[in-house]
Amino acid sequence: MIDFYYWPTPNGWKIAIALEEMNLPYTTQLVNIGKGEQFNPNFLKISPNNRMPAIVDHDGPDGAPLALFESGAILQYLARKTETFYGTTYRDQLAVDQWLMWQMGGLGPMAGQNHHFNKYAPLMGEDLTYAKDRYTQETARLYRVLNTQLEQNDYVAGDFFSIADMAIWPWASLWEGQKQTLEDKPHMARWLQACAARRGVTAGHGLHLDLRVTPKPSDKDSLDQLFKAK
Repeated sequence: MIDFYYWPTPNGWKIAIALEEMNLPYTTQLVNIGKGEQFNPNFLKISPNNRMPAIVDHDGPDGAPLALFESGAILQYLARKTETFYGTTYRDQLAVDQWLMWQMGGLGPMAGQNHHFNKYAPLMGEDLTYAKDRYTQETARLYRVLNTQLEQNDYVAGDFFSIADMAIWPWASLWEGQKQTLEDKPHMARWLQACAARRGVTAGHGLHLDLRVTPKPSDKDSLDQLFKAK
């Protein structure tokens, strides 16, 4: 059994989708980041970076429990554990890894800052044109890269659905809020629909989706919990 520490965010969706696609049994442990639960000392023992998602696999390597944080590391672990969604050859795994790292080091941080400066910073009285333009443009560049890759491939790492798709789709599915367009990205648009049609993607994305709300400008405490350093 896996304890899954979660809140409905793009990074949380990655692992929810993986658990559903891999048919792994899990229990959901909600971590309300708007209430500061990510700073709970018990959670910090599992995820010292005070970020979710995180897992505790009670049937880890050699049968011993394993605590793991960072969504990319969790995806790699679960794929290796189940021997699924990682391709069938070493070359496949390298292709998956490079696109997983592309998401972790590129799309995730850039789209995350895009969300922050376009959506949240104005709620905090900070409307920074340069930052909004910078991250909107970089997100667009990354989606052009993704669209080019998908022009010749059904999925990001080849002709198979993988943990790289699970990592990228949650962020890419929010393209409208990132001030993007799909009119010039038909291959990305096709891929978004193909992923969304999968049962595991639908179930993972839908996990406690009702809890996903945008704080109001008057909700200063929630905004502080989300964005202030501790």
